[in-house]
Amino acid sequence: MTPEEMAACHALAFAGQGRAWSAQEFADLIDSPHVFAVGDRRAFALGRAVADEAELLTIASDPAHRRQGLGRETLSAFEADAAARGAMRVFLEVSAGNTAAIALYRAAGYAETGRRKGYYQAAEGRADALLMEKSLT
Repeated sequence: MTPEEMAACHALAFAGQGRAWSAQEFADLIDSPHVFAVGDRRAFALGRAVADEAELLTIASDPAHRRQGLGRETLSAFEADAAARGAMRVFLEVSAGNTAAIALYRAAGYAETGRRKGYYQAAEGRADALLMEKSLT
């Protein structure tokens, strides 16, 4: 995927939920040798793997393609790529108000390990970030 395609999908996925990432932000991230992406125009995940840890930076799916298992498939592909890069565990953070994403992560075996109070800008002020982790071994 190109940074422009990622930005377009991200904008659709996060419409009304805050600022979507720009194509330049995606391009800057992809320039890092540790950053990788999986997926296509319908759904993608972007993260980084360093040493034996991976971090899911963002996952997005076009609303027109939701409820088809793409989120689960994309997350699984991200985990497989992270493991192939030597990661033994994956970390992520998610808005406490994003119930669909939290359900996806819990179903995939992620556990909450912490919380950042008021981390995200939200429609009603601020939202907490849930920190989650999964072992890949």
